[in-house]
Amino acid sequence: MKITNIETIVFKTTTRDHMSRWWIPVVGDEVATNKTLTKISTDEGAEGYMFGGDPLITEKVIKPLLIGENPLDREKLWHWMDQLATTTPLIHESHIGVVDCALWDLVGRMADLPVHKLLGGCRNKVKAYGSSHLNMGDPRFYAEHVQLCKEQGYKAYKVHPLINWDPVNWEPGPQLPGSPKEDVEICKAVREAAGEDMVLMSDPHGVYTLEQAIWVGKELEQLNFYWMEHPMSETRMEAYRRLTRELDLSIVAPERVTGSIFTRAEWVVQGASDILRIGIEDGGITACMKMVNVCEAFGIQCEIHLSHLGAAPTLQVLGASPEATCEYFERGLLHPDLDYETPPPHLKSLSDPMDDEGNVLIPQGPGLGMDINWDYINENRVPAGE
Repeated sequence: MKITNIETIVFKTTTRDHMSRWWIPVVGDEVATNKTLTKISTDEGAEGYMFGGDPLITEKVIKPLLIGENPLDREKLWHWMDQLATTTPLIHESHIGVVDCALWDLVGRMADLPVHKLLGGCRNKVKAYGSSHLNMGDPRFYAEHVQLCKEQGYKAYKVHPLINWDPVNWEPGPQLPGSPKEDVEICKAVREAAGEDMVLMSDPHGVYTLEQAIWVGKELEQLNFYWMEHPMSETRMEAYRRLTRELDLSIVAPERVTGSIFTRAEWVVQGASDILRIGIEDGGITACMKMVNVCEAFGIQCEIHLSHLGAAPTLQVLGASPEATCEYFERGLLHPDLDYETPPPHLKSLSDPMDDEGNVLIPQGPGLGMDINWDYINENRVPAGE
């Protein structure tokens, strides 16, 4: 079997997330946007799909590298792409992630099995936490939102407080300085509204200095928060080593550094975080499973990051991972003005339905388990070059 074609399809859709000047999503009116889907075809008719991808990168870099290769040689192809990403600016690990997931989808469809069973099935559901949208409002707004999430069945909730936000003029702003005092007030309101039985986390997305992160962390310890994620710039590992020594609160990192599993393995050795963070955009399912295995070997947790490309591949990784290593699925970004329970138009059904006890069910369909709405995609397809 050989790969005969790889294409990234562009189609029109809509979104209510508007990217601000500082590249942080802000919820607003529905606007038109484009979305992509990468398709891998073979000479034997087998195909694999994954949302995401860049048409130019696919055409100029991915296709010349992979056409004619056996799609079942995923490990070899992953290393080829990773080596290219580390030696040239032609390809990013997020591009690798899309292709890798499409290759896993292809073999799953061939075998008529979900990917997590091919990886070695471990569970059919995973605990979810409601992941809030960014910069939602004042502390009362967050308090009302966590109460709503609790009523919907969530047993855990993560606060995205004021990120790239000016709390005085209440508008998007630069990343630094952060707003540690305002963030703590939000977290206090969330704890009071959630009660003591709900697991709480915070993700300030790298906006603090070391001194601010220590102060906020100690405040969160008093509020019995589970973790603080990505509190500072992740280019400064020494600051994270000092932070983890100062706090009993678990620190989750790195979230955004490049280097996929190799960078993160160094964070394990350096003791720069308590819980590792990796996602589909950091090299795909193959990279995530490598990181899960490293974390399991060291006896530390590995939380899989929410993917803007869709929930299905993340859930396939979690379905093949034990709860002791990968405890939660990040479900969001949630906002009271957004309908998260209706599938987007390019899908016929949700990839991450949640039961009444706060568990998300692992997709059981073949491959990634995505229920793709091809009629919608074909009707809204953007011709190449436009």
